[in-house]
Amino acid sequence: MRSHPWDGSHVVITGAGGAIGSALARLIRERSGSARLTLVDITEDATGTLARALGGDVARVAWDLSRPDDLPAHGAALLRDRGPVDGLINCAGIMEVQSLASMPWELGSRVLKIDLESPLRLMSMFVPGMQERRRGVVVNVASMAGVTPLRGCAYYGAAKAGIAMASEIARFELSSSGVTVVTVYPGPVRSGLESHARAGYPESKTKRFIPTGEAVPLAAKIVAACEEGRPRVIYPLFYEAASRIPNLARRAAEFLSPTPLR
Repeated sequence: MRSHPWDGSHVVITGAGGAIGSALARLIRERSGSARLTLVDITEDATGTLARALGGDVARVAWDLSRPDDLPAHGAALLRDRGPVDGLINCAGIMEVQSLASMPWELGSRVLKIDLESPLRLMSMFVPGMQERRRGVVVNVASMAGVTPLRGCAYYGAAKAGIAMASEIARFELSSSGVTVVTVYPGPVRSGLESHARAGYPESKTKRFIPTGEAVPLAAKIVAACEEGRPRVIYPLFYEAASRIPNLARRAAEFLSPTPLR
């Protein structure tokens, strides 16, 4: 499993229409023409162009991850139509930048459902089968915002801290079962999510000079970690350095993170 985790595998990618999800799908297809890919997004239209570009055995499904209670039925249909899941990439996410006091509960709850509850629900649905077959890959895209507190990110930070901890625990629990679990800690990466989040802050020098990465290099690091059995990815490099000195990173965030517009 370590050297060729994609060959002949059925890999489910949530948020496949986004920058990181689509980059992962393209790279996995490059690595293995025999991988069977299921692209998950809120609408099938979001992944239409990507599916045509990928070719091979690829399917598109529309799942609303803000409705986690719908996922068991979706998962059962997927297993019936596409077979067992060998790879789960929890890449879908939303980021709403508002102060805790101004965030409507309904919007905060949506963040928690999409970024935390649904990834956990999907793991609970597909990981037992991987464990039984003693083969599988799980990728959970967390965030440095779940490690370092940032103004305007109470709900997002809570969700990403939660999925990161669950992912790290799952790695311990599954380490002897043949299932690889990779936890990803990105800083800002150019994407629709990043541009939407950035718009929640006023213009400032801090905002302009925040180190920001690109989706394709991040996808390459994630795929390499899966193939090599490495436990986590931190990107860009600046944030890897920050992760090694968390107290300093927290103090820096306290003084430098911008105040959201709301």
